Amino acid sequence: MNKILKLQIALLSEIDKYADVTKERDYPIEWEKVHISSCAKLGYIFAEQRGVDPILASCACAVHDYGRIITGKQANHAEAGYQPVMEFLRKTELFTEEEVLELGLSVKNHSKKSEIGTPLEEIVKDADVVDFYQYGYDIPREEQRERLIKLQMGK
Repeated sequence: MNKILKLQIALLSEIDKYADVTKERDYPIEWEKVHISSCAKLGYIFAEQRGVDPILASCACAVHDYGRIITGKQANHAEAGYQPVMEFLRKTELFTEEEVLELGLSVKNHSKKSEIGTPLEEIVKDADVVDFYQYGYDIPREEQRERLIKLQMGK
């Protein structure tokens, strides 16, 4: 079984632990499950196009909303997920410490859509925006819309 599949299995198991964290989740837990999988696929494709490790990118995209998964809330979910996701990733024993730190940084910074980060962070940001768009979710923030427009224009 490959790293992406092992991570997604562990993540889906983790999600089940937090399904009832709050009765008023900002997004349904079912959406979180779909978003994990489709972002991971998008991240893999973007990484191949950009010369980035596609397995690491796919994994980063899968875990990027860990903060929202454990809190149920969109507000500050990137920052809220930073430390917990690194603990989760270490427990999986799938990644080196350097990879855990890189993945954690992509989680922490993925909501900063107007800032340019590492190539891995940029893939996560792009996959996140495209995934919301492809499922018909509102793109509320200007920096998200600008990122989507740039992607549509091939920039």
